[in-house]
Amino acid sequence: MSSATSIIPAPPSPRSLGTVVGIVLLIALALVPLLASNNPFVVTLFSRILVFAIAAVSLNLILGYGGLVSFGHALYLGLGVYSASILSFHGIDNGWVQLLVTLVVCCLIGLLTGAIVLRTAGIAFIMITLAFAQMFYFLFVSLSQYGGDDGMRLASGSKFSGIDLAQANTLYWAAFVLLCVSLYGTHRLIHSRFGVVLRASKSNDRRMKALGFPTFRYRLAAYVLSAALCGMAGLLFANLTEFASPSYMSWTTSGELIVMVMLGGLGTLFGPLVGSLAMILTEEGLKMLTQHWMVIFGPLIVLVVTVSRQGIIGVLHLAQDRHTQRSVRPDLPVREQP
Repeated sequence: MSSATSIIPAPPSPRSLGTVVGIVLLIALALVPLLASNNPFVVTLFSRILVFAIAAVSLNLILGYGGLVSFGHALYLGLGVYSASILSFHGIDNGWVQLLVTLVVCCLIGLLTGAIVLRTAGIAFIMITLAFAQMFYFLFVSLSQYGGDDGMRLASGSKFSGIDLAQANTLYWAAFVLLCVSLYGTHRLIHSRFGVVLRASKSNDRRMKALGFPTFRYRLAAYVLSAALCGMAGLLFANLTEFASPSYMSWTTSGELIVMVMLGGLGTLFGPLVGSLAMILTEEGLKMLTQHWMVIFGPLIVLVVTVSRQGIIGVLHLAQDRHTQRSVRPDLPVREQP
């Protein structure tokens, strides 16, 4: 394990500015239902942010820590949506049954597809993950019984022992709890032996294999775990929109998840949360100003990623490092800007 640790950078300190900001955001999100109890739009908007943050956390596990650029990750979001919607269509609104089916389907497909795509790398990996996602996209487009390209409405909300996710506040708290659990689980995972090997294989997979680590198994396990978590986000998303559409698993949705991870901070714990908040809130704000909001939003993403490869969290870390250097060496001259 010491050999693996020696070839990768240590994770950010728990007291880093990015971590503090992430905790503050979680506290603020916990207050949203209390402060906006009479505003259903705000609760729905932040519920969407939480759901996409969970999906982005699942992608960050393989993209940020494993270096696996999946351009078909929205496949599992769509599978979660359709698992809940199809069962509800047939009169099964038991949330525990829907959750079990979601996990089984996502883990099984993640295992089968992962066993194939993880034998490739680079552009081949990206294209094969995209191909699998598009294959299932066209599969659900052809299922006319379940709405086909037009999609289908959710017959009834998922019910967990009397708790109905069709209720806005209930769904919000369910998404908030799942997000907190997924963040804590990611934190524990990346600081475990499993996480060390996963991050080390991203830095130098050949060396890790030479040291005797079965990196393929570690990556496959992370891929399946990521698929399961994204599927649970899909189940929540089905209850949020009360609708299922093949577009949920299209390549554009996968691209949005990648942007969220990159914008917030690739390979950082709270990056997916920060990215989903920044992207969705900025998108909604710009839509109120102009219908050509993407012309403004695109350069903003480029600016953030150009300033720091770790997105917004990276900018915060950079500011913290500069402040620390000034505190340690106050005699350093301050460079005047031209």
